[in-house]
Amino acid sequence: MAEHQLSAAPTHSRWNADLPARLIIAPGDTVHFECVDSSGAQVHPGMTVKEFQEIDRGLIHALTGPIAIDGSMPGDVLQIDVLNVQHKGWGWSSVIPGLGFLMQRFADPFLFHWSLEAEFSYSLAPAALPLRPFCGIMGVAPAERGEFRTRPPGIFGGNMDVRELATGSTLYLPVQQQGALFSCGDAHAAQGDGEVCINGIECPADVSLRFKLHKQQPLSAPLIESAPSDESGPTWLVVESHTDTLTAALNATDRMVDLLVSRWGFEPVYAYLLCSVAMKLQISQVVNEPMITVSAAIAKSILPARTLFPVQGLA
Repeated sequence: MAEHQLSAAPTHSRWNADLPARLIIAPGDTVHFECVDSSGAQVHPGMTVKEFQEIDRGLIHALTGPIAIDGSMPGDVLQIDVLNVQHKGWGWSSVIPGLGFLMQRFADPFLFHWSLEAEFSYSLAPAALPLRPFCGIMGVAPAERGEFRTRPPGIFGGNMDVRELATGSTLYLPVQQQGALFSCGDAHAAQGDGEVCINGIECPADVSLRFKLHKQQPLSAPLIESAPSDESGPTWLVVESHTDTLTAALNATDRMVDLLVSRWGFEPVYAYLLCSVAMKLQISQVVNEPMITVSAAIAKSILPARTLFPVQGLA
């Protein structure tokens, strides 16, 4: 169970299963990723709005990776334990004409610079904003061959912008390609559900992840064990993305019912009732057109402890 360092450069801003792995690791290994901010290190403290409008948008979502996990194949589940996400003291947020949830109301370009202390930012007075850094993008190479923009998330993970993926959480992804070919980036020091203006606090970050592999296990889309936060305790959380918000919510609810049936032995109708009285449906992001991401969460405290996947050797 080795530890590895991976520098940010060369980053990539497209999903492509033909990208060569920058690193090959064994299940159980830890990788310390250096991640630039989502602009690909084009934004810097003190940048003007005019300068911001001139950056190369083709470099957005500069990701670190891909890394290959030895022995991983389609049909496996890749487990990613988020050991630490550490911001580097600064970040930015913007308004971009034609983007964002309220694009018609906020049509003028805007750029805001954040100064980040260890746990709070006081840049937007009088607010005292708690910081909980996470990677907006964690994903494996999609099943389809070819080159794809990183903006839409999918069953492979990707640009989910699920703020529960902070330090202490665990992400499970269905492997789509031999080696999995995992990449991460788009770190946010803080983000609200929805990420409505198009950004969280975009920031560079150092990210430490441990990888485990579960051979030939059923998983249709991302699943998260979230860490406790100031707002709630740990949860089981399923993630669904779709072009239609209600369809994403329906799919997330359906999967939560299936999870309760398969892992806790509920009869389907009782699982459905439990979802109705205890499940939290939340919109994780509304701005990664054309896909909307909905998460369905149930507190771990109301269910017996479970290990979702059997331990297999070093996995």
